[in-house]
Amino acid sequence: MSTTTPAAVPESASPPEAAIAIAQRRLTEDWLAVWIGIFIFLLSLVLLLGKDALGWAVTTSVWTVPAKALAPASRQYATLHPLFSLVATYLFLLGILLVAAKALRANVARFAQGFTAVFVLSYACWFLGSWAYIAATPDKRAGLKISWSLSLTNESGFIIALIAGLLVGNFLPGAARSLKEAIRPELYIKIGIVILGGFLGIAALEQRQLAASVMLRGVCAIIEAYLIYWPIVYFVSRRYFGFSREWAAPLASGISICGVSAAIATGSAIRARPVVPIMVSSLVVIFAVIELILLPFAAQHYLSGQLMVAAAWMGLAVKTDGAAVASGAIADSLIRAKAAASGVMFQPGWILGVSTTVKVFIDVFIGVWAFILAWIWSSKIERRQGDQVRFVEIWQRFPKFILGYAATFLIVLAIGMAVPGLAPKIKSAMGQANVFRSIFFLMTFFAIGAMSNFRRLWQEGFAKLAAVYVLCLFGYIIWVGLLISWLFFHGVLPPIAKG
Repeated sequence: MSTTTPAAVPESASPPEAAIAIAQRRLTEDWLAVWIGIFIFLLSLVLLLGKDALGWAVTTSVWTVPAKALAPASRQYATLHPLFSLVATYLFLLGILLVAAKALRANVARFAQGFTAVFVLSYACWFLGSWAYIAATPDKRAGLKISWSLSLTNESGFIIALIAGLLVGNFLPGAARSLKEAIRPELYIKIGIVILGGFLGIAALEQRQLAASVMLRGVCAIIEAYLIYWPIVYFVSRRYFGFSREWAAPLASGISICGVSAAIATGSAIRARPVVPIMVSSLVVIFAVIELILLPFAAQHYLSGQLMVAAAWMGLAVKTDGAAVASGAIADSLIRAKAAASGVMFQPGWILGVSTTVKVFIDVFIGVWAFILAWIWSSKIERRQGDQVRFVEIWQRFPKFILGYAATFLIVLAIGMAVPGLAPKIKSAMGQANVFRSIFFLMTFFAIGAMSNFRRLWQEGFAKLAAVYVLCLFGYIIWVGLLISWLFFHGVLPPIAKG
């Protein structure tokens, strides 16, 4: 069976090289994310030399009095006015990202205007999410002199940023278009993930045995998911919805593996028309937002006693890097807040770390899977004379930001193991870098929402693709992902916070 492009989508006569161009543009974004993330990471490590290069960055604490919410990250900058700290943080990020925008051949002036709005709106959401009545956990209420709170921690700012982005994207489309140059969730989340590697490195340094177990279990879970997810989605698409191989393969990769990146890599590997991965990627973004809204709260309700199961579930079930890591961040704050209400204080970051680790391992496998599909299509399905698998094309689609994530993780681990006495300074340095990681995550949430115009995408006519996505994602992928997470992470708990 075969099918044509969904209704209202014009056939494209462009050659397969157009799809490669899309991937190469994303590749450039990947490399920029690596260098920007490592640059911020290395600046934070200057603290090991006795210099404080990032201590001026703004932090927001849980507040009841707005004027006391903001402060510089380091005590060495305690005399710096909080508003100057906020402006300095904005200007620092603007300067770095303007260089990135120039490299991406974006309109620099429009990017600067859009980024200013994205930063202001995102940080306003973080500020609101840090209001004590929203963020304070039960153990903090007495100190803040409040009698109740929603206990969501200040990471509820992520949820607020997502909602704000959805409002802009769906009710203020003109405003969303004006911000287009700065609506780059994949760039923001990849920079954040590179920085996150160092933060997780210090966590692994403090809990080596648990960290090794988490990584081993993560690899095993991902292999299981690949072997189960992809073939079933491909079969359902072909057998019950009549899609051609050209559509079924990117759809299977987008739904079952890693969303946008996998769909683009697969489309290129099988030489699909450019319209195919683009359509699949649009669906991925829509459903990633839906999962992002629903799954962390389901995890809080049903998996509060199995934190690592919830973490792995976010990584296996939620598509796109941004939404998966964002889901891990929300689940981290929600589940720890619920545990704190019963008197158990888990160390922060472990749920987010497992979600990210699982997702990163999935990204690593994209290159492997693209290679396998390219080989199958060229040697078994299309059988074109003279076709060969080009390793350079697979390398071009390999998600480079993973190299940055691994580098920051291993650098912290290596320094800490070589000079154990530096561990406290490394932890402080990673705390400062983590300020920027949080901001990049915030902007990711807002950007995901702002680019998700549900009405326009639905009107473009891919109800049939959406039907496959709904059936496969909510029919079994989420539940198989939960089962796999349970099998590999059941009984594994993060360490208890000291003090």
